[in-house]
Amino acid sequence: MTKDLALALGGGGARAAYQVGVMRALAERFPTLDIPILTGVSAGGINAAHFANHLGTLEEAAEDLTRIWADLDVSGVFETAGGALLWRAFKNGMRLAFGVSSTDGEHRGMVDTAPLRKTLNRALGTSTGRLPNIEKNVASGKLRAVALVTTRYATGQTVTFFSGRDIVGWERPQRRSVHTQLTVDHIMASAALPLFFPAVEVDGSWHGDGGIRLVAPLAPALHLGAGKILAISTLHRRSRKEADIPTFNGPPLPAQILGVLFNAIFLDQLDQDAHELDRVNRLLDDVPPDRRQGLRPVGLQVIRPSVDIGVLANEHEPRLPPAFRYLTRRLGTRRARTQDFLSTVMFQRDFVCRLMELGEKDGSDQAETIAAFLDS
Repeated sequence: MTKDLALALGGGGARAAYQVGVMRALAERFPTLDIPILTGVSAGGINAAHFANHLGTLEEAAEDLTRIWADLDVSGVFETAGGALLWRAFKNGMRLAFGVSSTDGEHRGMVDTAPLRKTLNRALGTSTGRLPNIEKNVASGKLRAVALVTTRYATGQTVTFFSGRDIVGWERPQRRSVHTQLTVDHIMASAALPLFFPAVEVDGSWHGDGGIRLVAPLAPALHLGAGKILAISTLHRRSRKEADIPTFNGPPLPAQILGVLFNAIFLDQLDQDAHELDRVNRLLDDVPPDRRQGLRPVGLQVIRPSVDIGVLANEHEPRLPPAFRYLTRRLGTRRARTQDFLSTVMFQRDFVCRLMELGEKDGSDQAETIAAFLDS
């Protein structure tokens, strides 16, 4: 076992199905691999919690997670019944547009995520929300630490909830850690897309998606003691030529604006953080160990989609549930050639399975590179 190997799983909503495919490929290529440090944010937190809570091998955990995602559809994430969905969207849209306060005292998003809670409870084998297998894996030495990242709305802080052994908590400007026993509430909070999914109450405070202001997505793994980080991004890296091609014509509609915002908040930061880590590593090469002020070189390998997931989402959009498709098309989703926003909430089965297939192919294609990274 590589004792300081960490797996960092970022956000992206339904795009996290890509991570499942990658992990399945890695488990097939490295069946005896143990990953003692796990971190997850947003939908990546769902996957990280699954691996941390699973008592079997990496291969068994990957197969079980594949089945969970393969059986998933939109109705297993949020309520899709036409009348209820449209009424909830209308009511919350009026609150946003005209500042109408809630009269029922509930903190609601545009959709009802009660189905997701049921899905997680069933998938993780819990009726109380507690994830006791994490403690068992820590006690056995299989797992060193696992962390889930949220945003505390009342303070604007990024909060990393973690469970593990011999881990010292940390605090940075607008970032803090909390040692706790992880539950389904922590997963739900980390994955609560702002405005779209409702906030989740954790320890008396309301929390939402951990990617909202997470400027250093690799930081939790570093704090947990990682010496090597395997990060799975859900953002396709476009060539310079591809990046200069407009994805829509005319003035931007809400769907295009949301796509840019979601990328900037949830997906782009990993590349910037990876760039900074590389710079620090190269600087440390020129600094004697006794003058590094506690800094240490950390290896990083990033796996990313070989094709644009937003383009794939556009191909699958016509098969969305009718009421949900009606709402998204009102935002202008049909005008763009790539659906970066829509791809985060498209939890329909055919799209999810397509992403897992893509992840498995990319993981297999990069297996030798990953093997060299693990052996370095």
